[in-house]
Amino acid sequence: MRKNIQSYIYLTRLHRPVGIFLLFWPCLWGISAACYHKEDFSHYLYYILLFFCGSVLMRSAGCVINDIIDRDLDAHVERTKTRPLASGDLSRRQACGCLFILLLLSFIILWQLNLLSILLGFLSLILVALYPFMKRWTWWPQAFLGLTFNWGALMGWSSVEGSLSITAIFLYGAGFFWTLAYDTIYGFQDIEDDKLVNIKSTSRLFGYETAKLWLYAFAILASVCLGLAGSYGAPYGYHLCIAMMSLAWFHQIYTVNLHSSPDCLLAFKENQLLGILPAFSYIIYY
Repeated sequence: MRKNIQSYIYLTRLHRPVGIFLLFWPCLWGISAACYHKEDFSHYLYYILLFFCGSVLMRSAGCVINDIIDRDLDAHVERTKTRPLASGDLSRRQACGCLFILLLLSFIILWQLNLLSILLGFLSLILVALYPFMKRWTWWPQAFLGLTFNWGALMGWSSVEGSLSITAIFLYGAGFFWTLAYDTIYGFQDIEDDKLVNIKSTSRLFGYETAKLWLYAFAILASVCLGLAGSYGAPYGYHLCIAMMSLAWFHQIYTVNLHSSPDCLLAFKENQLLGILPAFSYIIYY
């Protein structure tokens, strides 16, 4: 039984919470900015709790969907060959049962939000379901992950305001370029195995020679989007937090050794700490 529980933990990646925070931070950006814009923080902690639980469930569901679709590919990649479906520790039927429970719990949380947010939540399921196929269809699966992983910026804003705004769009755009950067770095861990099984990625597309130029471009675009989001009214200190985040990005890109898998993984993990900065000034204000 203990081995079975451990297999489900590995299937849902609960032993690696980095992805949970990377999914949650854009939600927090949207919630914090909307509460400040609305001048109403009375339900701030309630929305944070809902979206954090939703991030845990949906990130886990996304991992299960990814492993069901990629179970044959995962068996040929060094980093993923021990995943429960690829190794045979769990069956596809067991994975589908786990997925059903995760989606059911996610739906219960989603139902607590307003109508627009519920509709946005259902739209996000399309992105979640399509993402695993992107590495087969396009050299830009990281871009599709950016569209998927930062959907919470829109939902966080709409859950408070009941509508969308240009601020939410800029926050979404910032998250999109941020994800492009950190997931491209992450992809260099598997670049040799990906070549063998023909998995596409921006890491392979850019290569070692030009990747850092692209990463700097993504960091600049993310910083610009965050700055524009704050130009529509933000608390004192917001732009200082964005400047700190931008400097951290540029330092990370400058120092990361793309030829070293441990270095790429460490740089990727650093983003789980950086992601809170755009919401930090709102949290202080609260």
